[in-house]
Amino acid sequence: MEQAANSLFDRRAWRAHRDRAVPGADFLHQEVAARLIDRLDLVNRDFAATLDLGARDGALTRALAEIPARPTVVAAEPSLKLLARTPTPRVCTDPELIPFRDASFDLVASCLALQWCGDLPGALIQLRRALKPDGLLLAALFGGSTLVELRTALFEAELAEEGGVSPRVSPTVELGDAAALLQRAGFAMPVADSESITVTYPSMLALMRDLRGMGETNALAARRRFLSRATLARAGAIYAERFGTADERITATFEILFLTGWAPHPSQPTPRPGPRRRIA
Repeated sequence: MEQAANSLFDRRAWRAHRDRAVPGADFLHQEVAARLIDRLDLVNRDFAATLDLGARDGALTRALAEIPARPTVVAAEPSLKLLARTPTPRVCTDPELIPFRDASFDLVASCLALQWCGDLPGALIQLRRALKPDGLLLAALFGGSTLVELRTALFEAELAEEGGVSPRVSPTVELGDAAALLQRAGFAMPVADSESITVTYPSMLALMRDLRGMGETNALAARRRFLSRATLARAGAIYAERFGTADERITATFEILFLTGWAPHPSQPTPRPGPRRRIA
């Protein structure tokens, strides 16, 4: 996929980060994938054709394939190294460019990939088109409170040490906007809610190493490539002071937004019109 001149993310860097993801460092993705499956268990439907968008090494793909209806699950992932570890059928593709015909899938599931779309509304429109009528989108992505502690520490340290700041953590969708984005993309019955996962680490550097192992490090096109040792040291001190625990660890917050929307179908319920108002 070619890099657009005004792209929010450096797509080549993002794919390289995923290529470097360390097996066994994806505890967060596995936890969120399990929560997606729990939500899917509440839907009394069979999904014959399913897409796992941003499949990584196939943990969600395998879980979806174990659903009693035995659906066909297509794994879609931009990293060839991760894709090689997924079950077949599989497709190497970027979530910003969906290479499937309209009405191909009964279910599209996505675990922590859509936050890397510079044009999220456009990606959602493509996914709605890829769904069959009355098909379901079930997605999880990072929300606005994700890594708020790290953002704060890096911002203050970089401002103090270097006299300016560079974007270090990707912008994220706010919960209040998520359902509206689904509706704007043409989904029926859009629902968005959030859950927070808090993880503790021995230090800020341990957190950053974990993010690298997950393949979730900074891929903003406007990022500054390196931080000085002085900036890192100050950021670590700020982090420990502001967000330290009683046992001398630090906390890291991951806010997970869960999005649910249905491709429109005449059988779906429609909102009852409100009462007509008469103006005297």
